[in-house]
Amino acid sequence: MAKLNQIIAVEKGVKSKSFQELTQAHHGLQKPALLAGISRTYQPKDEEGEQLPPESTRVQVKAEDILRDTAKSLTKLFDVTATKDWANCEARADVVVDGRPLLTGVPVTYLLFLEKQLTDLYTFVRKLPVLDASESWSPDPSTDAWKTDAVRTIRTKKVPRNHVKAEATEKHPAQVEVYYEDVPVGYWTTVKFSGALPARRVNELVERVEKLQRAVQFAREEANAAEIADQRTGDAVFGYLFG
Repeated sequence: MAKLNQIIAVEKGVKSKSFQELTQAHHGLQKPALLAGISRTYQPKDEEGEQLPPESTRVQVKAEDILRDTAKSLTKLFDVTATKDWANCEARADVVVDGRPLLTGVPVTYLLFLEKQLTDLYTFVRKLPVLDASESWSPDPSTDAWKTDAVRTIRTKKVPRNHVKAEATEKHPAQVEVYYEDVPVGYWTTVKFSGALPARRVNELVERVEKLQRAVQFAREEANAAEIADQRTGDAVFGYLFG
């Protein structure tokens, strides 16, 4: 008895070979000259006439032979594909995570689906937004988000001041330079909020996806290692089609 993974490995080569042979057969039947033959002899009108050798062309391609060869080639493909598809209905395995079955009796086709989905989920989880590590965050039940501690900062305002560079005299006015001074006028109390996730949570999710990916891959290999019965459908199909 063959194993499912062996049939899967063989199927691609059989499919490629069958397609190539079918294409060649099709092209061969599109050349009328290969299908045609002739035989003719020459007889002069009298004994003094010119003698010519007989001419003949053999038929090089016979449609019935092509049909027989095509049926033989495609029968192998039909049988291999049937064996794989029948086996896919029966090949099953459990997905086991941390020693416990998460899913039981999963068909191999669904395991392939899971693998593809988990690859996409891995990319999604790896790109989840992470809280800024430079801040200290804590859960805020009122907003169902994360928040920082309140930080109080001074708000200042620029106030113009006069600096007398030279006092006024009888002949010259005072020389005054205007400059601005930052004067405290109030206080800001700031609390930052975020809907991102702690790095610990993101790392935990990534680890879970990776763990499930490994479990699904192991289950697929186990299902593909199941022994299967060969199916014979090609003879019935082509016996009807070309018989």
